[in-house]
Amino acid sequence: MDSNSVSIRDVAREAGVAISTVSKVLNHYPNVSEETKEKVNTAIAALGFVPNTIAAALSSKKTGRAALVLDVNRHAQTVDEIPMQYIIGAINKAKEKGMDIITVFFTMIAEMRVEEMIRYFQSQSIEGLIICGLSKEDVTLRGLVESGKFKCVLIDAPGVSEHASSIHIDNEKAQYEVAAKFLKGRNYSKILYISGKKDGYVSEERLNGMNRLAQELGLKVLIRTGNFSELAARKLTMQYAQSKDAIICASDLMAIGAMKALIDMDIYRPVCGFDGVSLMGYAGKQMHTVRQDFRKIAASAVEELSRLMEGGVGQDIVMPHRLIRMKYLDVIS
Repeated sequence: MDSNSVSIRDVAREAGVAISTVSKVLNHYPNVSEETKEKVNTAIAALGFVPNTIAAALSSKKTGRAALVLDVNRHAQTVDEIPMQYIIGAINKAKEKGMDIITVFFTMIAEMRVEEMIRYFQSQSIEGLIICGLSKEDVTLRGLVESGKFKCVLIDAPGVSEHASSIHIDNEKAQYEVAAKFLKGRNYSKILYISGKKDGYVSEERLNGMNRLAQELGLKVLIRTGNFSELAARKLTMQYAQSKDAIICASDLMAIGAMKALIDMDIYRPVCGFDGVSLMGYAGKQMHTVRQDFRKIAASAVEELSRLMEGGVGQDIVMPHRLIRMKYLDVIS
């Protein structure tokens, strides 16, 4: 049977369920049994059914739709501005290029299998994905990328292939450089390094940069994981800062947590951050950090996704970074 002539009614008949049930499965409604999902999905595969939204997209000459997939740290006490910068950068560039883009959060698809994710995005006529914050534990989402069903651009994660590109700064180099600049001229040897996530690609690269500098300078570095959480960094600082000369954090958000702890402890320890978010300027202290242009990174990801959707092959793109000393005047001027 021609897939273009297959209707949702045909799928319902093949599966032995109501048309409304097929619709619920296609749109990932809750409270649909696994047995029913299996029946409907088997019928869809057997008949080669393509939902009307997908068929319309395939027949359209317009630029394909894309999805910006984000992992938002829901446990941070302070709102993280980085995802918002990604969203603004991606939407502005998509509008400029005449692309339609939607935003999807990891939590919305966390319980889905690869096949369900594919159907979820296909049901919305998505042809390309920009994925931010992919970690080693996101096996299912990695499977989605490797399925080849969509053109993909991974922000801050490896995975270059024929249909996927990676875009990022040189995190190892940036961490090495900012820590070296921060420590220059200071007779510090005992460092508390608050890393990001144990399973994070970015965290691993930044830790490598810190370890390389520690080996070169003979530093004694105590490494603890802060999970990019202001609260976790605050607790770690309260626990370990008394016996350390300085604190280096793998994100500005954690650096803010460290600063708050030091104020509460009524002791001084210099703190170094990473990311260059404007929120850092309100911490009340000057701070060495790495500035990334998150809007530009997202805009470049949209440009790259457009190139892939036009037949380009995946590539590794390294974006620039800057070492800065953030202070209050930087965010009010």
